[in-house]
Order: sequence, then C-alpha cells, then structure tokens
Amino acid sequence: PKKKKMRGDYDNDDRRRSRSRSRDRHDNDGSISAYGGSASSGDLQMAKGPTPVSGLPPGLPSVMPGLMPPTQTGPVPTALSSILEAQQAAQDKINRELFVGNTPEGTSEMLLLQFLNGAMRRIKLVPENDSPILQCRVNAKFAFVECRSKEDANLVLNLSGIPFLGSNLKVSRPSKYTGPYVPSKTWQELTGQPITPGLLEGISGSAEEKIHRELFIGNTTPEMTEQMLKDFIGKAMEQVGLSTAPGNPITACRVSGKFAFVELRTKEEAANALNLNNIPYLGAMLRVGRPSKYTGPITPHGNWEDILAKYMSGELKLPSQGGEGAKAFIPKAEPSQDVAIPTTIPSSTIAPLVARTKVVELQNMLTSEDLQSDQDYEEILEDTKDECGQFGKLTNVIIPRTGPGATKIFLEYVSMDDAEKAVQGLAGRTFDGRKVTAVYFDEAKFAKGDYTD
Repeated sequence: PKKKKMRGDYDNDDRRRSRSRSRDRHDNDGSISAYGGSASSGDLQMAKGPTPVSGLPPGLPSVMPGLMPPTQTGPVPTALSSILEAQQAAQDKINRELFVGNTPEGTSEMLLLQFLNGAMRRIKLVPENDSPILQCRVNAKFAFVECRSKEDANLVLNLSGIPFLGSNLKVSRPSKYTGPYVPSKTWQELTGQPITPGLLEGISGSAEEKIHRELFIGNTTPEMTEQMLKDFIGKAMEQVGLSTAPGNPITACRVSGKFAFVELRTKEEAANALNLNNIPYLGAMLRVGRPSKYTGPITPHGNWEDILAKYMSGELKLPSQGGEGAKAFIPKAEPSQDVAIPTTIPSSTIAPLVARTKVVELQNMLTSEDLQSDQDYEEILEDTKDECGQFGKLTNVIIPRTGPGATKIFLEYVSMDDAEKAVQGLAGRTFDGRKVTAVYFDEAKFAKGDYTD
C-alpha cells in the first residue's frame, strides 16, 4: 500500500528506504499528498507547501499550510539562508512603507517627500534637520512612501489628516502589511487644529476601526475575482437580512491566492457576516473569519448551515417575506469558556454546541490500507506528532488499527485552548479527496481506551 506522510522531511536512517518508495508517491504532475497518495489539483492538501527549491540538500522540512515548519538545527544551508534573507528584507520593507491617500492630482514626488519630512520636524516627531522618509512613489490619487525604519513609519502615521494643497492626506499601512496594530493620532490632534466634519472618515485615526470592519475569506479559488466575491457576499448578506442598510455592505475586496480580505461598511455588519462561514460558492466552501491581526473580543456567531436550517424549518423569515432575517438568530452573549461552536457541521444536520475537551478526534484522514504495514504505521504516528504538535503541546497520540476507532486519529493536548486551535486549524481541510472532520472527544472515554462515538 501507498505510504502516507504528513510532511516531507526524513531523518538519516530513513533516507535510503524513502528514495526507493518515492516513485509511487508522485502522481502525474509530480505532487505528493500528505501521506504519499496522489494529490488532486482541486483539493486542499494538508501537506501542500511551497515549491521545493532545487539544489537544496535532502531532509529540509516541507511546510503544511497553517502549520509552522520544524525548527532547523545546525548550520543553515547557503541556498536556504539566501532565501530567508531575501524574505526578511522584503518584510522589512513592507514594515517601513506607508500608504498616502487623497493626494491632489499632479502632485510631484519631491514636493510630497519634502512636505512630509518638514511636517515631521515641525511637530518635533524627529530631530531638527532629520528626514525619516527616504523615498516617495506617486500615482494618480495616492502615493507610497518608504521610511528609514519601522519605528519612523510608526511616527509618520501621526501625519494623517494633514492639509496638503487643499486636501487632507490619509496616511496608513498598505494592504499587504500584516504586523501588529500601532496606535497613532491625527495631525489635528497633535497640532490642536479643528477637525472638519467628515475628516476622520478616511484617515488613519480610524485604522483600528477598520480592523474591526475587515474579514478574512479563506478557501477561494483562482476563478473568483474581487468583484465576484464582493457581489456574492454582499448579495447573500442582503438576502438573509445580515446587512443593516440598503445597498451592498461590502465596500472593498482584495484577493491573494487562495484567500481574500473584504471590508464592510460597519463593525456590526462585519460581525453579522461571520455567520456566512462555510457558505458554498463555485464548488468551494468559503471560510469567513476575523483576520490574524484582529485583537478585539470574540464575536459569537453561527455558520451558513445554521441559517439554512432555520429557514427550512420556517423559523427564519427573510426580509423579502416581511421578517427580520438572520439577525434575529445571531447569539447576543459570548459563549462560556467550556463551550465552542463547531467549525464544521454535517450537511444533513445542524450539530449542537459541543463541550470543549483536551482530546481531538480526526476522521476521514486514513484508510485501513494505510495502517497495514508496521513501518508505515510508525511513520504516520511520528509525523502526526510532529505536525499536530504545532498547535500546542501533545501528551498523547493514538491511532487505533482495529476496533471501533480504527483509522481515526486521537490527539490529547495539555490544555483545551491547544485542542481548540487544532480543531480550528484542521477541520474542513480536504485530504486525498476526503473532507477532514475534527471534533472534541470525551476525555473519560479516551482515558479508558474507549474510542466509540
């Protein structure tokens, strides 16, 4: 039987035998599935990672999406070191770069550069004769400036709202910035100038609010364009009554590979949109959630299946039918620490709230053939510990080969928080054409070796 591995790195003892088996782990396009099976192009493979760099020595770890790679020990190979240095340099530039919006037409790069540096000196954010902004690129109605350091960039954020040739400039982080939120003031707050009506709507003083209005959309496919996602999600919210005002509640959308970010009109509509999680679109189930930089309170919400179930039962009346819509069923209070909303719900029924435990059960990842060989079984067990240990500290991993729990994987973590990270990180992934299910499992039954559902 084909051996399935969760990652592509091998120790020295395994390299010889792994090379002899590598031919039947590749499908026609050269990809390797998580445990060695064929990987279909449309599936989200758990072991799918970045394209290997040719010339790297064997044994370098591959990367599973959403999981951190194993720590590299010993000297870093030259080729890998160059790649890491290039990535670090690119990230450093992003941290030093700022977006400047609302620039008047015809603005010259040198004029804007000198003006912003002069403003920094005027309000004593930098020493006299210092110039923290190094470069400026001007487009039609906006510009990008590159600062000397990320600390300088944090200070330049305070220029947002500054009057310039009849306009008030908007200074903020670019969309590709993924670092922490940095609090800042506006030019008017620093200088004591009056704030004109509507001024704060587009300046960086509302940057923190924007984080609360932005949502992450995962599991997108290449054919989904920004306009398509904006129209689809906006229309879905309007139809089921999750919007708070007429018109499309989605104000902006940007797509990047297999995920996207959408910006909504208000914080309330952003919270409401979380109930669209798992909504099907073009053959994929979209994952709707908060972005990683969101640091606000947990927002209780349901999933798209909850909305459908209540509509089919007649409980939910759409706005077009004279009802309040899905807003009437949005949880109003935060769930307790011992309760979590499942990240995946079977299509045939709506699962009730499940009590959190320290044990996670994974289903639909293995077959009986995968566990026949003792050697393959030991390797699967070891790889499971390595990869699933990225969510938190594991105390036990059990993969029954026979009996009621056969082909399932049971993960016991030291805390319920770690177990919750595993459930959220693993649930809903597609593996060898099968959708993985990750749910909490009873701790008492696990301790007794009872793996029945």
